[in-house]
Amino acid sequence: MLKVRNLQVFRGGKAVLHGIDVDVPAGEITAMVGPNGAGKSSTVLAMGGVIPAAGGSMELDGKNILGYRAEAVRAAGLAIVPEGHRVLGGLTVRDNLLVAASQFPPARIAGEIERMLSIFPELEPKLDVLGRALSGGQKQMVCIAQALMSDPKVLVIDELSLGLAPLIVKRLADVLKDIAKQGMGVLLIEQFTTLALSISSGALVLERGRVAYAGSATDLRDRPDILHGSYLATRADA
Repeated sequence: MLKVRNLQVFRGGKAVLHGIDVDVPAGEITAMVGPNGAGKSSTVLAMGGVIPAAGGSMELDGKNILGYRAEAVRAAGLAIVPEGHRVLGGLTVRDNLLVAASQFPPARIAGEIERMLSIFPELEPKLDVLGRALSGGQKQMVCIAQALMSDPKVLVIDELSLGLAPLIVKRLADVLKDIAKQGMGVLLIEQFTTLALSISSGALVLERGRVAYAGSATDLRDRPDILHGSYLATRADA
């Protein structure tokens, strides 16, 4: 299990996370939902070592890795798929995957790429296509494949469905369910709450940098007033 405790983040001199706790059990998908400005992306960036945390801890296999640089976080077993389908547009799909496989010995790289193509067979005919020429869904597949090539214990995905057609979103959601069944922990940060809660075991609601709910996704689906209240509170602050 990934255990985040009392995570605090300041951005621009202002507190954006006020000591939140996050648990990501192995073999399960955990959803983190909430309105814009709730602190979801700041959580991802702090966990991934992209921005500094002001306090707290993040334990993976009993080791506190909060504050590690991004490459050390990944090496420890936590892989991040940031928001926005960020592929290297000037490189082919094959080269995007090769970049993610740079830590492997040469003899292993071909096998890792084949493993990714078994997860995303849609990418095989696109191997020699530049990243910038891909559709949004294909870019997201490349981003997830890059993260999975590090063979992480925990995968964190920020806004899986952003700008994607429903059919593609379902395809990607099925991939997340499959990798969770194989024992990986998944933290899914999502604006599309119906999707997130439909495939998750646990759920958190962030509201103004604090956890407004932590429990089962099923219970949250049955309590729409919790989500509704969080969104209304954010609008009242606007």
